[in-house]
Amino acid sequence: MKLWKKHANSIILCLFEAVVGVLLLVDPVRLTSGVIIVAGTLLAAAGVVSIIRYFRMEPAEAAVSRLLMKGLVEILAGSFCILQSDWFLAAFPVLSMLYGIAVLLTGIGKIQLTVDLLRLHRPMWFLGAISAGVSVLCAIVILCNPFASISVLWIFTGVALIAEAFFDCITMFVSRDRKEAAE
Repeated sequence: MKLWKKHANSIILCLFEAVVGVLLLVDPVRLTSGVIIVAGTLLAAAGVVSIIRYFRMEPAEAAVSRLLMKGLVEILAGSFCILQSDWFLAAFPVLSMLYGIAVLLTGIGKIQLTVDLLRLHRPMWFLGAISAGVSVLCAIVILCNPFASISVLWIFTGVALIAEAFFDCITMFVSRDRKEAAE
């Protein structure tokens, strides 16, 4: 129970990565469209909340807050996501490049973790190195995009997410005492 409380966010993130990876393998187009529509709905709802907050504020405070503009922009962006989710699917190559960059930055963070584990003389430091290597390798493959079709890229992305989730969980359990040992 103590482990769960301490690492709940990391465990949830690993599970989320694995679930998204599996869903990408099963039906990438429907998953992507669904995520975009849900994000658009949440964005539009946030816009409505911002507008309501704007009109509930004192006029002087509301003028400074710019909540009306923020709310209208959120509603427009959310509506675009809901009504034009196909645009995002067409822009998937660009989005996959952004994903590749995010995975690369995550891999670089894992390199830091590996070096920390090594410097702290942790016996299982190589698991962090494997996790970092998988992340950097996946990022390079995604950024180079050697795939013949987008569906193959989605399959690779799904497998990469599942592999990253697996190694992230292992690394998290191995490095859980890193902060305690440093203090």
